[in-house]
Amino acid sequence: MTSITSKAAPPSPPARRLPALRRLSALPRWSLLVAGTLAGGLAGGAYGALTPPAYSATAYVIAVPTTTSDPQTALGFAQAYGRVATQPAVLGDAQVRAGVPVRTLRESVRSATSPDAPMVAVTATSERAGLAADMANAVARSLTRHADDAKVATHVALLPFSRAVKPTEPSSASPALTGLVGASAGGLLGGLALLVRPRRAAAEGARPATVPGPAPAADAQGQL
Repeated sequence: MTSITSKAAPPSPPARRLPALRRLSALPRWSLLVAGTLAGGLAGGAYGALTPPAYSATAYVIAVPTTTSDPQTALGFAQAYGRVATQPAVLGDAQVRAGVPVRTLRESVRSATSPDAPMVAVTATSERAGLAADMANAVARSLTRHADDAKVATHVALLPFSRAVKPTEPSSASPALTGLVGASAGGLLGGLALLVRPRRAAAEGARPATVPGPAPAADAQGQL
């Protein structure tokens, strides 16, 4: 009787870890938190240092009722004028006095109103402090002119309340602040990685045991 012999495949040798991976795995667990904090702080500080500073200037106009109107009506029109302050009709008249195109005004000028006071705030932001003040004043002046043209119908006048002045300090975040925000974000990511790391190590340690291959047929017959 001819016996059929089969050879079991030898078990694969365990994968060798690279020296760099062994050194990383030997580091303490809190090193991820420190590394993330340092990396985030450096990235945030570099962003704040390389980003040009931005300056903001604000001009205020106030809605005043005429003799045939009342303060509540003026408050309502102040809300309306705050919405149209950045419309093309107003910005088109302001571009000549500001010395910039309408596109720049649309990107740099914002308006805000108060629910309690009939006042409109026109804020402009630019990398040049003087240009920020010029844009805010130009848009505020153009808005008052448009309101004056409709005064007969609205019975509300829009008057200058406070001119925008050239800012002396940038309104953008300083490198120290951006570095602090980056360090906080990096520390948070490092903490999340620290929470995930033990789960991966436990999953690697719970690998199933290697099952030996079947014995050759010749050996099985010899045992009978």
